[in-house]
Amino acid sequence: MDRLIITDVAPRDGLQNQPVTIATADKLRLIDLLVQAGVQSVEATSFVSPKAVPQMADAAEVTAQLLERQPQLRSSVLVPNLKGLERAHAAGAREIAVVLSATETMNRKNINMGLDQATTVSEETVRAALGLGMRTRAYVAVAFDCPFEGATPQARVVELARRMLDCGAQEVVIADTIGAASPGMVRERTRALLEHIPAEQLAMHFHDTRGMAVANAWAAVEEGVRRFDASVGGIGGCPFAPGAAGNAATEDLVLMAERSGLSTGIDLMGLLAAVDFAQDLLQRPLGGRSATWLRRQRDKQLESLAAAA
Repeated sequence: MDRLIITDVAPRDGLQNQPVTIATADKLRLIDLLVQAGVQSVEATSFVSPKAVPQMADAAEVTAQLLERQPQLRSSVLVPNLKGLERAHAAGAREIAVVLSATETMNRKNINMGLDQATTVSEETVRAALGLGMRTRAYVAVAFDCPFEGATPQARVVELARRMLDCGAQEVVIADTIGAASPGMVRERTRALLEHIPAEQLAMHFHDTRGMAVANAWAAVEEGVRRFDASVGGIGGCPFAPGAAGNAATEDLVLMAERSGLSTGIDLMGLLAAVDFAQDLLQRPLGGRSATWLRRQRDKQLESLAAAA
């Protein structure tokens, strides 16, 4: 059966901007629940400045403990530069991700660098990680629209994605950082990207700001993409991108896949357990667009089991 490969980014992208401080043990418990549900790839944390993103101050602890608890799990960590890479490597990380925004202003707001310098730093970081024997991912952020500059030129996104591939990134992730894309835009941009990047190395990262994350994911699937980021419960949003709502919900993508003849290896009821846990942590309701329906199905299953007993 054709398969979607989903990286759950809730532990990093989902938690990074939350107003409630999350304990290291709770972050690890959330990852444990994702693994129990069948998730095989997560973005675990980020080695950024604790002053800029306090929620990620325990990156080294999360990384080291996760290796002990879930040694088989594919877990990546975000690093902004060579200094972040050094910290990640010292903590035992096996895979890193860099984030390159596709516009000048977004880079300056995010990492206080212009586009040219940010591109160079990303390339240097990827090459250095490969030299250390680490796996590598590279994001091209604001790949459809930028909150500061408006529409992002397609040619620039393709150029930056190619540069990330050429410097050695093993997976290039195209990120709709503020959730501005539509299925037609996704089809057009994906076709242009696939002329230069093998489908098995291209991934998509959608946000649901305008309610089109699943539709956008399906448009990418139809063009041949099989790798996606998602966040259980739909939690997330970039702290440096005004208007960036939650990520595409993992449960929504899994349900879409199941109903369309695609496998993921992920159990929906197991995901709901992770959503419930995250709700308690963040002290607010969570869940993708399918969550209400999924909870009803779970209730029916429990009622059936109780009746059978």
